[in-house]
This record gives sequence, C-alpha cells and structure tokens, in this order.
Amino acid sequence: MGQKNKWADVPAGHDNPLAYAITARDRSVIDMVNQAVQHKQVMLAYQAVVPAGRQDKPAFYEGLIRVLDDTGRVIPARGFINEIETTETGRIVDCLALEKGLKTLTEYPDLRLAINMSARSIGYTRWMRTLKRGLGEDPTIAERLILEITESSAMLVPELVIGFMNELQRKGISFALDDFGAGYTSFRYLKDFYFDILKIDGQFIRDIANDPDNQVLTAALTSVGQQFDMVTVAESVEKPADAAYLTELGVDCLQGYYFGAPTIRPPWLDSALDQASA
Repeated sequence: MGQKNKWADVPAGHDNPLAYAITARDRSVIDMVNQAVQHKQVMLAYQAVVPAGRQDKPAFYEGLIRVLDDTGRVIPARGFINEIETTETGRIVDCLALEKGLKTLTEYPDLRLAINMSARSIGYTRWMRTLKRGLGEDPTIAERLILEITESSAMLVPELVIGFMNELQRKGISFALDDFGAGYTSFRYLKDFYFDILKIDGQFIRDIANDPDNQVLTAALTSVGQQFDMVTVAESVEKPADAAYLTELGVDCLQGYYFGAPTIRPPWLDSALDQASA
C-alpha cells in the first residue's frame, strides 16, 4: 500500500496547505475586527512624540487604533491592519479612528494629534463626511490635526494623494509620511507630495547608537527631510543612547517606548479625572 498523503484530509481546493493556513488566519482576523467594529469595541491608544533635546513636553501625540477581541484583550493595529487594509472593514476602521481622534481634539483644545489613514480611504464617502463634520464643529481642529499616511500606501495612488493633501493643507491640516524608508517612494513624487512631517521607519532607528549602517542610512533620510523642509521624526526609539545619538544627528522629534508606550490612559485624561475628584 502507498503511504497516505498527509494532506488528504484538507478540503478540496486547498492544494497549498500553507496558503490555506494563511487564508484561514486572515479570515479569522478579519472576522475578529468585524465583530469589534459591530460592537463598538474600538479605541485609540496615545503615544507621545517629543522634541529632541526637550523631552519634557510632547510636540504632539499619535492616536493608534486598537480593537478588543471577544476575550477583552486589546489588540494593537499591527495584529490586524495588513489583513484588513484592502477590505471595507479597513475603511470603516479608518473612519472610527478619525471619529475618535476628532472627538479627542474637541474635548482637549490644547492637544495636537496625529491619526493614521490609508490612501484607500481618500475616496471613501463616510471618511470625508466624518472629517468635514469634525472640522465644522470646531474651527481650531484643522490646525491641530495631523493625518499620517504610510509610504507604501501613498505610493499606491500618488497623484490622488497629492491632490487630497493640497486641498486639506489649505484648511490647515498637516500631513506626515509614515514609515519612511520602508517603502518605495519615488523621489520625483517626494518633491510633489509636500508632506509636513517625515517619520523615519523604526528599522533604521533601533540600536542606532551601535549600528554604523543605520547611522549612515538615518543621516541620509534625515537629510532628505531637511532638504524638503519637513519636520523629521525618528520612530521606535527605545534606548537613551539612541535618543542621544539622534538628537546629535539633528532629528527634530523622537517617538518610541523610551518615552512611553502607547496608552489608552493618556496624561490629559488622568488630569481631568484628578480635577473632577478634587
């Protein structure tokens, strides 16, 4: 008798077991996020972005989307964002992140906040309606709102992104190019984008004080930002030696666990609770 095929019990149509496993996992993640969205189990976690050399007062915060799974665990965006990026759920999550960010900006008028979005949401009616409603309710929001678009997302539809940015920058909104260096930005488009902030991807930042290759690459990326008059931000700063090196290099702002993990209990919320109980 021949040896039994170990994949004989895999349902028909799934000739590639690895592909089937990946597809099943992705479907499970999408189902989890869908459930969270339906039950409004979505929140923002906030992480400070601090000026280099003046780390006592953040320049702004980034609001990072989180969802709760059916056990109540808080799931960071990295646990689901790739799976939902091209789906309707991805657009809805972008809308919810913007909704919550605008609400926070309305409640705390001294706050400046960055919210992530996909370039795919630019033409999404609900997202634009949410933004227009938020801007209409508080005239100060536009100048305090930063929209972050990843490098890879921006390069999907660069002409659309450029037009979108031009329109909203006239209203006072700033734009950050996120994860710079991780994607494939054409320098021709970089000249046309006019991002206000350039965030250098964390793979070049971690342990930079001891990594000559990353020192050279980060210096080059910082120089690009300076040439185009963009505020430069180093992501994933985790050690004091790295923070000191980046400050000496001339990076404008720093973000990472060294200055605090993303939290759903930001300092302004604790201050408001303290005042309420006083």
